[in-house]
Amino acid sequence: MARRTTTLEVRRTERLTPHMIRVVAGGEELSAFPDTPHTDRYVKILFPRPEVSYPEPFDMDVIRAELPREHWPVTRTYTVRALDHAAGELTIDFVHHGDSGLAGPWAAAARPGDVLRLAGPGGAYAPDATADWHLVVGDESALPAIGAACERVPAGVPVLAVLEVADAAEEQELACPGRLRATWLHRHPGAPNQLADAVRALEFPTGRVHAFIHGEAGFVRDIRRHLVNERGVPREALSVSGYWRRGVDEDGWQAEKAAERAGATS
Repeated sequence: MARRTTTLEVRRTERLTPHMIRVVAGGEELSAFPDTPHTDRYVKILFPRPEVSYPEPFDMDVIRAELPREHWPVTRTYTVRALDHAAGELTIDFVHHGDSGLAGPWAAAARPGDVLRLAGPGGAYAPDATADWHLVVGDESALPAIGAACERVPAGVPVLAVLEVADAAEEQELACPGRLRATWLHRHPGAPNQLADAVRALEFPTGRVHAFIHGEAGFVRDIRRHLVNERGVPREALSVSGYWRRGVDEDGWQAEKAAERAGATS
C-alpha cells in the first residue's frame, strides 16, 4: 500500500443497523485519493496516540523517521464502502461493539468536523465481469466489501451470498444488478461452523465461479479448503482473506499475520 496520508473531515454519520455505523468524510485532499477499480479497496486509518505531539503537517514518513515506533499512530484496516469524487465524499462503515476496541467507539462518537486520517488505498479484488456466477461469503467485517462487490456485478449474473451477522436487526439491503440470492445466518454459540456448513450445502450454478470469502480467519480457511479440495474451484478464482481471528484483538491478529508472512518468505 502506498504510504500517502489523506486528511479528511467527518461530514456526517448514520447508524445503518444497531452495530454498523456509516461515516462519510470529505475535504480538499480527497481529490488526490486514487479511484482504483477494486471493490475491496481498503485504507489504514491512523489514530494518533493522545499523549504524543505529532509534527505538522502530519506526515507518516517524518513520523517514522523522527519518532520511536511506540509513538507512531495506531492503525486499523477498513474497507472503503464508497468513493464519490463528484460529491467529494468517502464512506467507511464501522462495526461497533460498545466501548471495546478503538475504531468502533471512535465512529460512534464521531461528529461533523472531526479529523479522519488514512493511508492507502490498497485492494486486489473486483467481481470478474466474465464469470458465469459469483459467490460472496462473509460476516459483518466483510459486509462493506461485499456490498461494494454486489453493486459491481453485471446485470442478470447470478450471485450467491452467505452472510453471518448477530441477529435479524443486523441484516442490510444489498443493491445488486445481478440476480442476488442472499442467505442470512444469525450467530449462535451452538453453531460455530454454520457459515462453512451453509456453503457446503449450496447447490452451485453451472459455469465458472468467482468467489469472495472474507471475514473471521477460521471460517475463511475452512471454506477455502472446501472450495479448492471438494468443489474444484481454481485458486485464481478465489479472493480469500482473514480480517480477524476469534479470541485475538486486532493488534495480536496483525502480529500473527506478519509472522506468517515472514515464515512464508524465510
